[in-house]
Amino acid sequence: MDRDAQDLFKKILETPSPSGYEWPLQEIVREYVGRFADEVSTDVHGNVIAVKNPGAPIRVMLAGHCDQIGLIVQHVDDNGFVYVQQIGGWDPLMLIGQRMKVWTAAGPVFGVIARKPIHLLTDEEKAKAPKLKDLWLDIGAANKEEGQKMVRVGDPITVELEYREAANRRAVAPGMDDKTGVWVVVEALRRAAKENLGCALYAVSTVQEEVGLRGAKTSAFGVDPHVGVAVDVTFSTDCPTIEKKEEGDVSLGKGPVISRGPNFNPKVVERLIAAADAAQIPYQLAAAGKPPGTDANAMQISRAGVATGLVSIPNRYMHSPVEMISLDDLDRTADLLARFAETIKPGDDFTP
Repeated sequence: MDRDAQDLFKKILETPSPSGYEWPLQEIVREYVGRFADEVSTDVHGNVIAVKNPGAPIRVMLAGHCDQIGLIVQHVDDNGFVYVQQIGGWDPLMLIGQRMKVWTAAGPVFGVIARKPIHLLTDEEKAKAPKLKDLWLDIGAANKEEGQKMVRVGDPITVELEYREAANRRAVAPGMDDKTGVWVVVEALRRAAKENLGCALYAVSTVQEEVGLRGAKTSAFGVDPHVGVAVDVTFSTDCPTIEKKEEGDVSLGKGPVISRGPNFNPKVVERLIAAADAAQIPYQLAAAGKPPGTDANAMQISRAGVATGLVSIPNRYMHSPVEMISLDDLDRTADLLARFAETIKPGDDFTP
């Protein structure tokens, strides 16, 4: 991972992108891919679509969703406290005590998620998991009028964004799901040698995956790829309390995860594995017995169907403020997809 790629990754992670508010991050993606892509566009949905070798007769689409889970302002009460809805799937326990940012038209507003102190909780309250409706965001407002001047109903909210590196090339930040995927597809496009490309290679930073795979549906319809690979995160099972017999054996630092199952084109899967073997890139396998909750699901059934695969980055503590990934896994995933794209030539048949 060179300096520019490192800077891009950190910048992506420190930029807010809750579903429906992806455009600040998408501007960063556009500027970066504009340095090496042949064409860059943004569709009306907000997907950023970059391509190398656009005139080739076979189209390959790599998709990583740029949106992260967040919250949205629902109500300001008489005392100026803010109540919220969730954007995407949160465990409310993860939110208690978090520093938050409300992204308003006038700039970010700081606040904290809180509930009453443990000293005042009844035994019944201590025994029950809190629900989102039991929590509030304190932005320091003195009353409703002041609170409504600071934030508006519908303003998006994220946890305070911060990127930290830990031992063994591990990195921690909110939004690894799936800003890692955005970085990977952009880097794969950059690393794929144009002179070796027999396909039109598209890298798409998709929007609104967390609220229904929406950006993948619209961008796949527009690109109309023959082959599609989604890049997302998957559960890293190398930590306490996760049962490998149920979730598979996946570890940080052991390479990208290639999924196998009925929703993945077998020729795409075998081509991914062969590309990894040829480039001596370590990889892991995962089974998926039903349609995944990723952009791969939407891509597979676009138009008359797309030969689809899913490559994932192991992620500890998914949908939390402390998601952890391996930087080595990121590098290897970008290399794998670049090498995979270079193997695809006009006339390749992906009919099972």
